[in-house]
Amino acid sequence: MADASAFAYAGVAAIGAAFRDGSLSPRALVEAALARLDRLEPRLNAVIDPLRDLAFAMAARAQDELKAGRDRGPLHGIPVAIKDIIDIEGVPTGYATRALDPALPEQDAALVARLRAAGAVFLGKTNLLEFAYGIAHPALGQTNNPFDTGRTSGGSSGGSAALVSAGIVPLAVGTDTGGSIRIPAAYCGIVGLKPSYGAVSTQGVFPLSWSLDHAGPLARSVADAAFLLGGLTGSPVALAPRRIEGLRIGLLEPHLASPLVRPGVSAAVEAAVARLVEAGATARPVSFEGHERVSAELIAILHPEASLIHEPILARRPEGYAPGTRAQVEAGFGVPATDYVRAQRFRAGLTETIEALFAEFDVLLSPSVAFVSPIEDPAIGGEDGDAEGLSSGLANMTGQPAISLPCGLSEGLPVGLQLMGRRGDDAGLLSAAAAVEAVLGFTARPAL
Repeated sequence: MADASAFAYAGVAAIGAAFRDGSLSPRALVEAALARLDRLEPRLNAVIDPLRDLAFAMAARAQDELKAGRDRGPLHGIPVAIKDIIDIEGVPTGYATRALDPALPEQDAALVARLRAAGAVFLGKTNLLEFAYGIAHPALGQTNNPFDTGRTSGGSSGGSAALVSAGIVPLAVGTDTGGSIRIPAAYCGIVGLKPSYGAVSTQGVFPLSWSLDHAGPLARSVADAAFLLGGLTGSPVALAPRRIEGLRIGLLEPHLASPLVRPGVSAAVEAAVARLVEAGATARPVSFEGHERVSAELIAILHPEASLIHEPILARRPEGYAPGTRAQVEAGFGVPATDYVRAQRFRAGLTETIEALFAEFDVLLSPSVAFVSPIEDPAIGGEDGDAEGLSSGLANMTGQPAISLPCGLSEGLPVGLQLMGRRGDDAGLLSAAAAVEAVLGFTARPAL
């Protein structure tokens, strides 16, 4: 029997092959993952509840089924962490807040039910920014970055990203309203996919902004992100073989040339683009009308939608919020209806504008985040918050799929490169991203 701890950074296919040839068992992998979590968690602060009993029970079932010849597919027996705003039947959902008591769901969220049917093993309800709204509640604290535990792992899906980056689980589920999968992925040197809007059901996921919310995978490779997306949707995602030669890349000039982007990030992204072109891709700059309005219009949608969702909670227990979260909820009530309608009209035109670019390009490229992991998460709507979401918010507004890939280091910390694809063609984006990943070959891991 193989040493399960040796699989800390193994991919889904390698783990699955070891399960099926008998050299590794799902239970042994869970034992090794929990031992690694126990060693690292005091520094990471990534987990609300490790789900020990549930993980062992699900691993035992997967082990018995595989031994009996019942194979549910690539996720069978694979540990997956779940963000703690997503319901698992019989497991408290805490929302990283003190404004609500933990809820005890009577049924799985739709995406959780699909993962359960695929044979996945749930290991860890993960820490997040309060209600996924941009502020770490002081009672729980922020999740720290495996590359530097004096810095944040990002928000709001920081706990999910940290567990994957630290080699505790191969896969995790996050949510993304303005970048909350891709930003932590960039900070932690892993892959984060925001699928097309509506591709993954958000039923049973506590909402932040119903017209902007997405759920999706965090993984250490594009192939593993594709496996998890297939599990989340219930439809396997086939990565078509895609060569880098002839890949048409549109360089989003408003993001690449922005003065908000730090020099080290610019250097890493420019070097990545140069390698892609040298390998046979084509790349040329492109801009789009209204780029300077995207962040403000996203906030004009997010704030009032979030405030409406939180209105009954705020009325019952306002003191339970972190001060910054409460301020954001209260601010949303002051957004005029005309601003909200204007933002939605802008959004419709923006979506048409960006979708039209895919007649000329296969993917649109930008930095995932303008800087590497900061000490703490910047507030939504502040200057640093706007810089953090410079590239990521666009795809939430348009609903197109977007993926963050690690492309290098700056100041010893990971830099993310974002690719956007045509709406509804998540498999096409993942195939192109796999070709880019093969050229960039990022291999850095945190020294834990």
